[in-house]
Amino acid sequence: MNRRALIPGILLTVAVAVMFTAVALSFGEYNVNDPQEQPFAPDDGVLPENSINYVLFEEYGPILLVVALLMFGAILGGVYIAREDDEDDSD
Repeated sequence: MNRRALIPGILLTVAVAVMFTAVALSFGEYNVNDPQEQPFAPDDGVLPENSINYVLFEEYGPILLVVALLMFGAILGGVYIAREDDEDDSD
């Protein structure tokens, strides 16, 4: 592993994590003093607007898709970096 690339990589990772945390906290409506019941499966089939399912998929759907694509790219990048190179190029 290249030591010169290690520190910028760590700093970039921390910066991206802080950025995602700041975005998530700035768009969220959090009130610790007024906890609300968060039903997962309502009896009437209609999700209330304060439920976890509704907020996650209806309000934060685009952000969830972007995070999913970034994670997929990170997995592909990790596999690409971790693969072994063939030393034998006799072809």
